[in-house]
Amino acid sequence: MRQIVLDTETTGLDVSQNHRVIEIGCVELSSRRLTGRNFHRYVNPEREIDEGALAIHGISRADLEREPKFAEIADELIEFIAGAELIIHNAAFDVGFLDAELGRLPGEARRISAICHVLDSLALAREMHPGQRNSLDALCKRYNVDNSRRELHGALLDARLLADVYLAMTGGQSTLALGEGSQSARAQEGRPVRALVRPTAPLRVVLATAAERRAHEEFLALIARQTGGKCVWRELEPEAGAEPELPPGLRAGQAASGG
Repeated sequence: MRQIVLDTETTGLDVSQNHRVIEIGCVELSSRRLTGRNFHRYVNPEREIDEGALAIHGISRADLEREPKFAEIADELIEFIAGAELIIHNAAFDVGFLDAELGRLPGEARRISAICHVLDSLALAREMHPGQRNSLDALCKRYNVDNSRRELHGALLDARLLADVYLAMTGGQSTLALGEGSQSARAQEGRPVRALVRPTAPLRVVLATAAERRAHEEFLALIARQTGGKCVWRELEPEAGAEPELPPGLRAGQAASGG
């Protein structure tokens, strides 16, 4: 699955007052892994920047005088994001500005929702952490994502931070390096490898309790909501009423009694 984590910076907060996009940052994920492909452009907004916005991102009008106008980078942006799932924190804000920019282009007006599916990571965070602060900075702290370089907002930096937060928030990446550099691993070097011998005692099977099954169902329901119904575990579940599959030769009485 191809996903694009996107962030923008703007001349102000209100798109209805003709405020414009001045920076776009995108980070690509494929199958929940960073691909190293990014899209980053500064944009000449053809207007002044509000002091409040300047205090947030530190990008002045003078910084952007020689940058391309949105119309000059629109096709490149659309090509990069087309068909992907966009992950945006407070998506209504960024999508509103991008739709306004697309609406200024000649020809038939295009909208982000017609180009990509959009996932609002802020809405997801609020669902997962109700009643808590769910700004990007708060989520970085909650999920131990290093945002020490974020003195000012920047579209590409914020997109990279959001990518790390999103992966952590939805299950993270597999970054295990088992035994690498550990004292226990070094202590085992040069020792003969012993074959595992399966014990002759019957295998003990502990079945889930009713409370554990309910908790499992609630967790699967949460995954289904977050993935639009794409829950692999649901597909692997046995049909309703089917007996749980036990190892060959194991009697039901052993499963219930623990051997």
